[in-house]
Amino acid sequence: MADAKPPSEPKVMKGNAAPAAKAATGAFTPSGVSPSRRSRHKYTVRLWAVRNSRFLEWFYHRFADLFLLLHPLWNAIGYGRVERPVTFVERHVKGFLFDCRMCGQCALSSTGMSCPMNCPKQLRNGPCGGVRANGHCEVRPEMRCVWVQAWEGSRRMADGDRILAQQPPVDRRLEGCSSWLRVLHDRAPEAATS
Repeated sequence: MADAKPPSEPKVMKGNAAPAAKAATGAFTPSGVSPSRRSRHKYTVRLWAVRNSRFLEWFYHRFADLFLLLHPLWNAIGYGRVERPVTFVERHVKGFLFDCRMCGQCALSSTGMSCPMNCPKQLRNGPCGGVRANGHCEVRPEMRCVWVQAWEGSRRMADGDRILAQQPPVDRRLEGCSSWLRVLHDRAPEAATS
């Protein structure tokens, strides 16, 4: 009985072995792209946006002014008819730059270009009590706290003190709607009177 093999232990997959096992089952896996790589890419772009919040603030103000000039056109066409194409563009632009969740009530200009909806707890008015000493999230320790990033980004912005203003709670009825059009529609009457 010297030739008897010990019972085999379950094989533990490390590193990139799990996607390889998935690919072996026939599931489509794009070469060179893993889900963790995609999320790291999004996170890297989000950090870039916070580091460059002053430039993005400047750009946003110019973009908003241009968008406001188009108010008569949007009004003639009808805001309801342009909602879908504008939302499509907004979802992709803000999704790439800020990992936007399309809450419909964008607070990026008040939060240092760090979207508060990226907080695992979706806190809109500052960090929870569980921020770690190194500034990382208590729920997702590999991620820096969204509100620590927001504070750093707001310090770089010209209107950085807007982070101190209290944000209203999220109105879930507006999820998936364009915040660009909503802000434009709200600003248009005051632009006409000034």
